[in-house]
Amino acid sequence: MKWYLIIILLLIYYAGISQNTDHKVVNAIVIDGDTIPDVTLDEVEVLLLKYPKSKRGKRRLTRYVKNVKKVLPYAKLAGAKLREYEVILKNAESDKQRRKIMKQAEKEINEEYGDKLKDLTFSQGFILIKLIDRETGNSSYELVQELRGKFTAFFYQTFARLWGYNLKVKYDPNGEDRQLEVIVRLIELGKL
Repeated sequence: MKWYLIIILLLIYYAGISQNTDHKVVNAIVIDGDTIPDVTLDEVEVLLLKYPKSKRGKRRLTRYVKNVKKVLPYAKLAGAKLREYEVILKNAESDKQRRKIMKQAEKEINEEYGDKLKDLTFSQGFILIKLIDRETGNSSYELVQELRGKFTAFFYQTFARLWGYNLKVKYDPNGEDRQLEVIVRLIELGKL
């Protein structure tokens, strides 16, 4: 009888410990006598990447994702460098000093990344132009115009047009560039 009593007491003790006594207090709304919890849920982002059915379409999508992965770090770097140089340029005392700073920045970027950027394919270059607009909020043409002047921007745009690029193209994440935006967001989330 003693053993039964000890076993029953131990079972009651462990049953009491195993019950979760942590309670969370939440707001509630009473509707027609029913109490309904009023909880705000975290926002969830739904990203839909459209996969083509054909083998050719799948290969094109795979190549597109690969190209985005290759140029996205350069676009992020461009955004970071622009923010860095904006602070430096605000403290410049004259236009002459500002031009000198920009030439120095261009020289540094050219030395460090020039060869890698020259190796980009046509489609990678086009994606890079779009992603620079995404990261900075300005088209490549506007950036060159702001930082190097109207004549240089015109010259770069003319040269880019000869190669089939348009530096004035804008990034449209809800329209034409929806697929690109989804790919970038999936890369940033570590899903691709």
